[in-house]
Amino acid sequence: MILNNELTDFSFTPEKDGAPVANRVEPGKRPLSSMSPTIVYDAAGTPIFTVGAAGGKTIIMQVAKALIAHFDWGLSAQDSIALGFEFFDKDGLVLEQGTSLEAMKAPLEKLGHKVSISRFGLKANAAERQADGHWVGGADPRSPGVSLQE
Repeated sequence: MILNNELTDFSFTPEKDGAPVANRVEPGKRPLSSMSPTIVYDAAGTPIFTVGAAGGKTIIMQVAKALIAHFDWGLSAQDSIALGFEFFDKDGLVLEQGTSLEAMKAPLEKLGHKVSISRFGLKANAAERQADGHWVGGADPRSPGVSLQE
């Protein structure tokens, strides 16, 4: 389940000067961004990992990055959050400045991709259940804050 409270991303005025507004509320439209707090459960129904983020258009990709890094690559919640970030939109691929991802720019451009390097205003947080049942959190090093442990 993906929770979403992003109706405010739409224009509540369906027309302007007699013409339809492109981002009006109507069936089938998708919001510009989406809240995606995520809780992962094991086969027994016990929560084992949770992640959420702020950052508009980058939210879903921040959450996906953390899930892939944790479950596919075996990284801790903290390392999953801190991992370099890549983002794509209609303007191309954007790699996070100051991370190892910058080295991918030239090879990706040689393959024909439009690539830029940028800083991101990210804020993701995660927590993982340890084997002993205690939770260990991860806070995004790109923004103020720390994780607390249970």
